Amino acid sequence: MAGGGFAVAAPGASQFEAKITPIVILSCIMAATGGLMFGYDVGVSGGVTSMPDFLNKFFPVVYRRTLQKDLDSNYCKYDNQGLQLFTSSLYLAGLTATFFASYTTRRLGRRLTMLIAGVFFILGVVFNTAAQDLAMLIIGRILLGCGVGFANQAVPLFLSEIAPTRIRGGLNILFQLNVTIGILFANLVNYGTNKIKGGWGWRLSLGLAGIPALLLTLGALMVVDTPNSLIERGRHEEGKEVLRKIRGTDNIEPEYLELVEASRVAKEVKHPFRNLLKRRNRPQLVIAMSLQLFQQCTGINAIMFYAPVLFNTVGFGGDASLYSAVIIGAVNVLSTCVSIYSVDKLGRRMLLLEAGVQMFLSQTAIAIILGIKVKDHSENLSHGFAIFVVILVCTFISAFAWSWGPLGWLIPSETFPLETRSAGQSVTVCINLLFTFVIAQAFLSMLCHFKYAIFLFFSGWVLVMSLFVLFLLPETKNVPIEEMTEKVWMQHWLWKRFMDDDIPVANGNGAFKNGHSNGF
Repeated sequence: MAGGGFAVAAPGASQFEAKITPIVILSCIMAATGGLMFGYDVGVSGGVTSMPDFLNKFFPVVYRRTLQKDLDSNYCKYDNQGLQLFTSSLYLAGLTATFFASYTTRRLGRRLTMLIAGVFFILGVVFNTAAQDLAMLIIGRILLGCGVGFANQAVPLFLSEIAPTRIRGGLNILFQLNVTIGILFANLVNYGTNKIKGGWGWRLSLGLAGIPALLLTLGALMVVDTPNSLIERGRHEEGKEVLRKIRGTDNIEPEYLELVEASRVAKEVKHPFRNLLKRRNRPQLVIAMSLQLFQQCTGINAIMFYAPVLFNTVGFGGDASLYSAVIIGAVNVLSTCVSIYSVDKLGRRMLLLEAGVQMFLSQTAIAIILGIKVKDHSENLSHGFAIFVVILVCTFISAFAWSWGPLGWLIPSETFPLETRSAGQSVTVCINLLFTFVIAQAFLSMLCHFKYAIFLFFSGWVLVMSLFVLFLLPETKNVPIEEMTEKVWMQHWLWKRFMDDDIPVANGNGAFKNGHSNGF
């Protein structure tokens, strides 16, 4: 038990024999390109919405407002529901699509679900690039949102299930690394296309999303499905053969037997979404939903969506704001690499708690500087203070990138039992996209009304979520994915009270026994 009864680190768990095989590495890299597409969508929208040619064509009211001096508060220049809908419609569509994706992930497999996501992405790119009016633009964003819903449902599950236990965290974070690379790529593209004369630079920005869309589609065609998914769908021999290939050993019987038993238990569940609400599944559900809420309430997507707009607001010029967004994107990528290296060494809780302190201090400092220096109708942000704001934003971004960014996806994907894993991931994605939609739709209005205090609003949430981690989040480092109930939930000071006496839990040798919570 951890001191003070906060949380427990996972005890020694059984380690199945497994090599880090080329097929695992290649499969994970190809699958994680779904994150590349997601990241590009996040990054490109903020840059495009700050381009004068794009605003003049689709949002002329906003365009005229940006040209008029002393008309509105510095914080309110971009406050427009239509402009926010362009960004947020993607996430509303993704929220809806994830429920369909739950069915395909469970019935058709993780691989085919990723392929469906790739097709949606390609269609969305075509509509966006060829858009002639706002309706066509929104349709394209909705199609991209469907792709996000399917990809975010299937990819984290695929990565968690195919990876050997000892490096599961690092390989799963490849998804988030690709998200950050996609954001950086989008920022670089926006910086270049903003200089194109003739008013078509924004089309190139939106059209280049076709590159990650094609990579995901081709990757889904090339990878193998996970043994968990194959066995769950009754293809036992094929699942056993795939398990042998990805583990690089013939000694797969213990892990195979555990997967078969987990599948048998899963098949007894006829209504996985209804089963999620049962008492014994409440810890995983509460953790997953809370992580998604908290991930968005850090303010990260507000900054990533609207980084160029935000920097324009505090007095940067157009080129300078895009340049600053590129710097943020680069910090995001490098910091995610830190997480890949450290997550399976330091553990999930350590990264989340350290980052909470770092994010809280950096956001508070940003609020103080903007509160003193940037007023409604004038800004006195000197070059030195402007650089300091960028440094503080980068400090916040780096902390998020090695903690809440990747771990918000990793932890839910590895904690649900097989019988509720697809449904649980669906709820995870749904909650994430719901609050992403809310933040994307509301941020510019919040910026207008809260002004500099918006950073205090987000820092308050960072304090709350850090306390949540301290008291309620157990450590899942190095625990086999099918042994979470016995090794994690049944040994946590609070969550063990929700474990029923008749839960089948793995004993590490492929056999299962009944779990009893009374003795803890």
